Amino acid sequence: MIEIAEIVTSADPKDFWRNLRQMNITKVVSSLPRGSLDWRSLSPTDDPWSYTALAIHQEKLAEWGFETSVIEDSPPLDPIRFGLSGREEAVTHVIEMIKAMGRLGIPTWCYNWNGATEWLRTQQAVVGRGGALVAGYRHSTLDHNDLTKYGHVEPETLWANLSWFMERVLPVAENAGVRLAMHPDDPPVPEVRGISRIMNSLEGYDRLFEEFPSSANAMTLCQGNFTLMTDDLPAAIRKYGNEDRIAFVHFRDVAGTPEHFVETFHDEGKTDMLACMRAYDEIGYSGVMRSDHVPLMSGDTQDVPGYGRISRHFAIGYMTALREAATSSGGLQ
Repeated sequence: MIEIAEIVTSADPKDFWRNLRQMNITKVVSSLPRGSLDWRSLSPTDDPWSYTALAIHQEKLAEWGFETSVIEDSPPLDPIRFGLSGREEAVTHVIEMIKAMGRLGIPTWCYNWNGATEWLRTQQAVVGRGGALVAGYRHSTLDHNDLTKYGHVEPETLWANLSWFMERVLPVAENAGVRLAMHPDDPPVPEVRGISRIMNSLEGYDRLFEEFPSSANAMTLCQGNFTLMTDDLPAAIRKYGNEDRIAFVHFRDVAGTPEHFVETFHDEGKTDMLACMRAYDEIGYSGVMRSDHVPLMSGDTQDVPGYGRISRHFAIGYMTALREAATSSGGLQ
């Protein structure tokens, strides 16, 4: 059964958590507990990726009836991505987190390999349907001669550092029963300000799974990025699903190209969302999927662009209906 989840943070108003439970959301995706943890405090020596921090945060979520299914956050990864001094310490933090997740029964870690800029938008208030505000990306807005502090980074450098990382963490993940779900580069362009991007195509994922065939090596299938990588997203879902490589799904949509796109409501982008939901059903996907990058509707607020609360309510209802249509024996034609 496809499980619909939602991302929660310690900073969320608890009315939002209550709304999620009212919509029958029991599985949640969590960031690391970097903020206040209610009345229970941690000592300054407890990093947010430690067992203690994660255990307290998981217990807090459980008090609301939530089961933590994914950690979508990480200790600092740039020293590892770019092969810098300090990467040995950085990888020990990742290993500590994976072991803690295994002990706590949290099965999936969502991470990415687009260093320096992480996910990137150049626009935050494009006027969308009915006056809703949407985020967007225009590649030409950026001065790509204005390099980041890391300078030029070639694709093979990133692949070599990924190999170094995988050699150390995949055995730990296998033993812990945790899957590493690589998120695509966002936006999926070849380079941003001198930093190459290697998870920006289906070919990149094919290489990822060929070079590191461990069952713990998987993907976050973020539809907003994948629909910019391929003209047939349902086929890609079936391909990677049949290879058992999809550990987590971001169910969202965009309009445009990798170089210039805007985010959309779930029912108005370029993707046939019902065909995608049917593809997940066909492959027997039983992991979690969450809404992602929603427009900001009138009367709503957001702490991060793309994470308004009212629009996520709309998205959850839409996804729930699509799931019913896709899994019903009669179905919608």
